[in-house]
Amino acid sequence: MDSDRIEHAIHSILMDCVRGARAPGLQYVAVTASDVLHNVALGSATLHDRLMTPETTLMAYSMSKTVTALAVLSLIERHGVSVDESLGKYVPEHPYGDAVTVRHLLSHTGGLPNPIPIRWVHPADADASFDEPAALRIVLSRHGKLHSAPGTRFRYSNIGYWLLGVLVERLSGVAFTRYVEDHIAAPLRLCRGDFSYRIPDRELHASGYLERFGMMNFLRPLLVDRRLNGRATGAWHEILPHYVNGPAFGGLIARGAGIGTFLQGQLRPASALPGAAGRRLLYEQQSASGTAIPMTLGWHIGYCDARRFYFKEGGGAGFHCMMRLDPVNGFGSVLMTNATSFNVRAALDSLDRIVLAG
Repeated sequence: MDSDRIEHAIHSILMDCVRGARAPGLQYVAVTASDVLHNVALGSATLHDRLMTPETTLMAYSMSKTVTALAVLSLIERHGVSVDESLGKYVPEHPYGDAVTVRHLLSHTGGLPNPIPIRWVHPADADASFDEPAALRIVLSRHGKLHSAPGTRFRYSNIGYWLLGVLVERLSGVAFTRYVEDHIAAPLRLCRGDFSYRIPDRELHASGYLERFGMMNFLRPLLVDRRLNGRATGAWHEILPHYVNGPAFGGLIARGAGIGTFLQGQLRPASALPGAAGRRLLYEQQSASGTAIPMTLGWHIGYCDARRFYFKEGGGAGFHCMMRLDPVNGFGSVLMTNATSFNVRAALDSLDRIVLAG
């Protein structure tokens, strides 16, 4: 299939999603280590006045966790820390005991609870007065008991990655967001709008959307801070600009192009993010109770048509996205949308098949 036909097929899939009211807007980027194969943006950033373009920023939500893992592993290399050291050595105030290690948190095997985090956000306009350490203390006080013994089960936990953000601050001596921007984004020559924890320009930022007649929107008064309620337009209900209370577990704000550059950094064999030892850990499959789990120290492991890849999915109040990395084929991709309910996994399967087949 020639490049024009591939581009047309990608546009057709994305336009079908927009026209079928599966998402207001989408960004799809596919890369190799050296080239951007596709950078497509279609639909609406906000349904009342702005189109989705490659310059639009969106919430990455839990895709942030892989970036956090990269920061942790880079610092561990630099400071000679073992991933099997107790988290309590560096974050002694956490309530889960000395048996919980850095490895456990990175691989979601620490046994930590995972309450629904959709209310762990605050309006962008209220960020100046937001106190992240206080917010974390409240969460830890309410959810301070382990659900399983460390190392025995694979159990996803946003709290675990929030605590890893604290670890980054203790090892680096600077704010978590500052460390990522200086030591991960800057070496990749990513600007703040491409890859950051701040909305760089409200006029270039997408609103999130819930399906107006879907279950999430029905439960919205219980699940979503009322200050985030925007306008209803057709089949959608708008979620206003906001920040996640814990940047390390879900606070990244990015463009698809910025995520593409991040993936290119991982595809390059000489990447310094992290070094050789950290890179081995980042892609090494983990286990719980002696049984392999579909997780490394920062990536989930998935398959499409028997093709193995690493991925991280992110979703929250009005957004859904996924990035993938296929080192064997030297390929990476990301699909970002401003619709919580969008089936990003199925759409990315279809898009990636077209590109890889070409």
